[in-house]
Formats: sequence, structure tokens, C-alpha cells
Amino acid sequence: MLRFPIGQAYLWQDGEALTLIDAGHAGSAAEIEAAIRSLGLLPERLERIVLTHCHRDHVGAAGELAACWGAPVLAHRLDAPVIRGERPVPEPVLLDWEIPLYAHGLTVPEAPPTRVDHEVEDGDALGFGDGAYVVHTPGHTDGSIGIHLPHHGVLFTGDCVAAVGPLMLGVFNVDRARAIDSFHRLAGLSPSIACFGHGDPLTADTAAALVKAAAGTPA
Repeated sequence: MLRFPIGQAYLWQDGEALTLIDAGHAGSAAEIEAAIRSLGLLPERLERIVLTHCHRDHVGAAGELAACWGAPVLAHRLDAPVIRGERPVPEPVLLDWEIPLYAHGLTVPEAPPTRVDHEVEDGDALGFGDGAYVVHTPGHTDGSIGIHLPHHGVLFTGDCVAAVGPLMLGVFNVDRARAIDSFHRLAGLSPSIACFGHGDPLTADTAAALVKAAAGTPA
């Protein structure tokens, strides 16, 4: 897990092949490269960058990393135009308590227009992790995705679920009702490990905790 002032990214290793899930904020490419090298790995073995959604704290360095190392960028079809800069970032429908948090999030540098080489859909195989595939989780954004690695019992939730404090529905959703439905879908996958866009991964009693948190989320 690669931590940033707001949010985080994840590096998955299959032998020498590397996959980056999300890409931090704009300007963090050198930091990500240094982190990869600190693990004794080579950034030129980065084979793909998978973006869970179009927000600036997840997309920021993807273009620079892709240009440096030739890794293709993958994102859901519905968020790809936003990532490319062809459409504006969708505005969330904020709850009252989210308003000051949202203003703080805007301190992250805006992401530059970033190429998307492959647009993915629900159920698409991603070519790593012994069978990783796309789980479409609309609600946070229209094209938000989770990434499920059933062989390893690992689930990357993007920002549909957060673990900052209690396990909870992620904040800043464009459609809260759809986000809740997506939360229930992710919980139904019963992972052993869940990795979130914000907050520490959950590695114990994960499946039960996700089901309980989803069930307790008010509409």
C-alpha cells in the first residue's frame, strides 16, 4: 500500500510483473517509482495501471507513470471520458457533514487529462492476480469499480467503502442509493482481505465486517 496525504494506491506483484491500482495525486510519480524501487522491484515491469474511478486523488500520476514506463491505463467506460478530460468530474450530492471534508479534498492537485488505453466493463478479466476481474460499483461515480481476486480472497473496493474510523460507505457519492447497492454487492463477495481507497486494509473477519457495515448503512 502506497500512502499519500489523501488516499492511497496499491501495488500487486505476480512474479516480476507489477500492477498498480490507482495512482495517487498529480506530482506523485517520482514517489511511486521510489517506493517500487525500495521494494527491490523495477518500475519498468509495471504492466498495467488500473483506476478505480475518476477522482483526482486516484488518477493524478497515472499519465506520467504510463508515459515513463509504457504501462497501459485501464478504467471503466463510464469514467474514461472524465479521466481523459473530455467531460467534467461529476459533482457529488453531499450530506451536510460531508461539506467541510469535501472542501479539504479539493486541496489535492487537480489531475491532468490522462489517457485511458483500455475501457473495461463489469466482469472483465484484468490479466493479473490469478484471475482478477472488474466489479462495477456505481454510486461514488458512475464508472467506479472494485477489483476482485477470488483466488487470493482479495478485494480492492476503491472509494465505495472506506475504513477511516468505522467501516462505512465511502463519502462524496453522486448517487447514494446506487452506492449503497454497490456496497452490498461488494460485501456479498466475502473476501478475506479488503483494500480501500481510504483507510487501512481489513485482514481479519473481513467478510462479516463488510456485511455488517453494509447492512447498517442508512439510506
